[in-house]
Amino acid sequence: MDVLIKILQLLLSLSILVIFHEMGHFIAAKIFKTRVEKFYLFFNPWFSIFKFKYKGTEYGMGWLPLGGYVKISGMIDESMDKEQMRKPPKPYEFRSKPAWQRLIIMLGGVTVNVLLAMAIYIAMLFNWGEQYLPTSEANKYGISVDTLAYEMGLREGDQITRVNNEYVEDFNKIPVKIILDEAKNLQVIRKDTDTVINIPKGFLSKMIKHPNPHFLSVRFPYEVGDFTEHSTARQAGIKKDDRVIALNGEPMHYFHEYINKIPQFTNDTISLTVIRNNDTLVFPVSVPPGGKIGVFPKSLDNYFEFREKNYNLVEAIPAGIVKAFNGIGSYLKQLRLIFSPEVRAYESVGGFITIGSIFPSQWNWQQFWTLTAFLSIMLAILNVLPIPALDGGHVMFLCYEMIAGRKPNEKFMEYAQIIGMILLFALLIFANGNDILKLFR
Repeated sequence: MDVLIKILQLLLSLSILVIFHEMGHFIAAKIFKTRVEKFYLFFNPWFSIFKFKYKGTEYGMGWLPLGGYVKISGMIDESMDKEQMRKPPKPYEFRSKPAWQRLIIMLGGVTVNVLLAMAIYIAMLFNWGEQYLPTSEANKYGISVDTLAYEMGLREGDQITRVNNEYVEDFNKIPVKIILDEAKNLQVIRKDTDTVINIPKGFLSKMIKHPNPHFLSVRFPYEVGDFTEHSTARQAGIKKDDRVIALNGEPMHYFHEYINKIPQFTNDTISLTVIRNNDTLVFPVSVPPGGKIGVFPKSLDNYFEFREKNYNLVEAIPAGIVKAFNGIGSYLKQLRLIFSPEVRAYESVGGFITIGSIFPSQWNWQQFWTLTAFLSIMLAILNVLPIPALDGGHVMFLCYEMIAGRKPNEKFMEYAQIIGMILLFALLIFANGNDILKLFR
């Protein structure tokens, strides 16, 4: 069921993005009285799921969810309609329009994707506002580190103060800051002493491949918030609001310590010491297969003061625009890492499985729209890359035409389109091949 929900979210998100992207080309073409022969969501080799014709344009839905397309008359595109290109140009065709109009038509898709991301962010800020955990608050109990963070040089209880001498306001953005800025060091407070942690060479590549993006986490006391249906802790007599302070007589102060330790006693019985009101009580708790005793801790807002900001519509508009441009900057940094010989981010490039996996297993509209806005920015940037067969490839040739004063040879354009399509298919195979390999690792 979880996988199905992820797939449905991915398909809905892709459908929204493709429709808006192609609508950008469609609207720009119509403004300049250029005929649009087809408008398709998803590709339709051999057959379509459905189609209909309206005012000279065939609208339809294909069965292959790898994107979508609009077929514009008189344009060398993925349809490779050479027969049409051999005929004399018609006034309504793409090739008959001035170069500046053709440029606007080709940039229509990426422009709408950027505008869509802005609109989503504006709506999200207006409806939900923003909430984040300030780094100053996250340092309240110090951080918890996993094996990767330990290898980096961090230790339990460290308080991160800066990344590359820059303060990061949002604690959860510290890993992203380290990776995107290719940070060289961290500044921390360890046992009341300022310490500099130099990030080992080649470590950023390990961070990108690490299965847990939140390898830095906050520490907080273990207070019982709720139980699972078959919780052995509840069966043993533990109640909500109990504060767990020891395991088998060994004092432990933080929730993650118990999560790491309890699975070592699977199929055995442990004793948990708790404080209830002013009493100290001890309970024998059986640890079932799986190593979990069925306890949820209290939510983090019981221990930390989250920063919240609400927006009215007038405030949300500029804030949403800034958020979209920040997203563009972040994604450009991510693209740069693909070509970094130290980071080797290309080894972690993923396809549809990777994209689908970032959606939550339970339907959550806030997360859905956050990811859709990010994917809209990603689609805009990837499409504007100067690769033949992408919008950016057409823009590149149009810029050449506007500077040189003449069009590239049509035969050259046909070959460039073919080469571009081969490159795109190769990238698609590489990305999805990476996904398949990850399943067997």
